[in-house]
Amino acid sequence: MDLFSELEETQKRGQATESILKMEFTVRDIPVLVPEFDNEPYDFVVELDGNFTRIQAKTAYQQSAGTVQFETLSTRVRSNGYERDGYEGDIDHFAVYNPVIDESYLVDIDGAATGKMEIRYEEPKNNQRKGINWHEDFLLEKRLNQLVEN
Repeated sequence: MDLFSELEETQKRGQATESILKMEFTVRDIPVLVPEFDNEPYDFVVELDGNFTRIQAKTAYQQSAGTVQFETLSTRVRSNGYERDGYEGDIDHFAVYNPVIDESYLVDIDGAATGKMEIRYEEPKNNQRKGINWHEDFLLEKRLNQLVEN
């Protein structure tokens, strides 16, 4: 049984995702720095090739067959409802955990869709190829190698 899927509370799923993603960087010998207070717009910072990169951790959820989706906006509860803000200028990358197939992705804030971003990990039934965010383009290992090379 998948322990992650047994977590019913959104906050616990978010905490598990953040821990999984920090581990992904740590096992690759990438330093992870965590803010002392929880009021920063990012969840943690990693040091890549001598540069600090602000990371916002996100949990992907099943959208439709072969795809997952994650939120690219921050949602805060206010007395008069919800407030949704973008992360532009506050983070450099989304680190995304996909519990459906146990993969992690790294998405540059400048390349992320506004609101929600869908990532496809299976071929679509209609054989569409254009306009699709393929999971292999965002795999954490691949993206980290590209960042270090640049």
